[in-house]
Amino acid sequence: MKRLIALGLAFFLALPLSGWSQAQALAPATFRLKDCIDYGLKNFGSVKIAQYQLQNADQQARLALSQYLPQVNVTGTSVNNIKLQQSVIPAGVFGPEPQVFIIGQKYQTNITAQASQTLFDKSLLIGIKANKPNQQLAALNTRQTQEDVIYNIASNYYQVFVSQQQIGLLRDNLERTQQVLNILKLQRDNGVIQPVDYTRTEVSYNSTQSQLTLAENDLNLALNRLKYQMGMSQEQNLVLSDSALLTQLPTLEPGQFEAGSLVSFQQAQTNIALQELQLQRIKAGYLPTLSLTANYGTVNLGAQTIDRIFTNFVGFGSFGLRLSIPIFDGFSRDAQIRQQRLTLLTQEEQQKLNVSAYRLQFNNAQSQIQRAQTTVQNDDRNVKLAQEVYNITTLQYKQGTKLLSDVINADNSYREARTNYINSLINLYQARLDLEQSQGKLLSFYNQL
Repeated sequence: MKRLIALGLAFFLALPLSGWSQAQALAPATFRLKDCIDYGLKNFGSVKIAQYQLQNADQQARLALSQYLPQVNVTGTSVNNIKLQQSVIPAGVFGPEPQVFIIGQKYQTNITAQASQTLFDKSLLIGIKANKPNQQLAALNTRQTQEDVIYNIASNYYQVFVSQQQIGLLRDNLERTQQVLNILKLQRDNGVIQPVDYTRTEVSYNSTQSQLTLAENDLNLALNRLKYQMGMSQEQNLVLSDSALLTQLPTLEPGQFEAGSLVSFQQAQTNIALQELQLQRIKAGYLPTLSLTANYGTVNLGAQTIDRIFTNFVGFGSFGLRLSIPIFDGFSRDAQIRQQRLTLLTQEEQQKLNVSAYRLQFNNAQSQIQRAQTTVQNDDRNVKLAQEVYNITTLQYKQGTKLLSDVINADNSYREARTNYINSLINLYQARLDLEQSQGKLLSFYNQL
């Protein structure tokens, strides 16, 4: 059947699209569908954003790990006490009268190093455990972005291709109608036909000219949308070159629905795993934490003048364990746990709804592609029949057994049949694209181009 359809389309490739073909021949570069997707995967902004987010997930993993590594700080101060504090020693201690003395020294320099190492903190350990699913989620987001780019570029590519083929058909119709007008003009001038016959054909020619203008405008709009999806400058010239879309039907392999193959399903599952870890992390707040602390420093003594602030240092230091045991937090952590459980239940229920929606999308895509295949086959037969009717009617008109109106009607039917076939063929490609998306196989679709 594919070969019959391809043979039935052979006449399209032989249509006189001289003006359009010459424009393509003069183009500096041409893009196949795969070329467009390659360009978009490298240049579209959302792909770059996804790559940045993937790198950001790596840095988040480093941040979570850093909280379980030693923390070391060094501080230094140099103070000029412009007015020192005074204190009084009561009478009877050093004499019969109270004694006033000054506390501290005018200049003081202090340098201290502090270090701490967490020995046990369950919440931090769970945070480190969350690094892997968090990175997996970033990778899935990147894949989802790539699939979106592939789908959008392919869909817009088909729209551009349809517009190009419609323009080609309209130009061919104009050329054939102009040939008929030339013959009718001679016949009208010689009194063979009525002027109204010529006028009727001229109206058809003008109508086709208007349709061509609209089609060319639609092509510009479709090209602009495709350039945007590719991340290409609007000023850059873009010419498509996949003429095989007209002669090679897409190969379709029956597939089964598997929700696990969909990126969106995997993203939701990873999010659920992260929410479960978050619940564990909140619960870990009830457990005590233990850390090792140490500090060492130096301070100068007797610096009464500024030239002695870096002399006469004496050292001090200490180390120890710090144990923190949560006793009562006003039930705030209990509220957080209940809230997190509800969030987890909500996501699990949403995932069930998503699976049902994914299955519906898959079933609809299968039905759509079956209908598209049937439509392509019917439109292919209609093109052959319309061509046969047009050829016979044209011959009979030349023999004088058919009216001009019959030729015009046959030509319109032939033109409509070809347009319908082009549209149905592109609808088949779009249906295939939707089916690939519903099965999570857009990357495979791209790699097979």
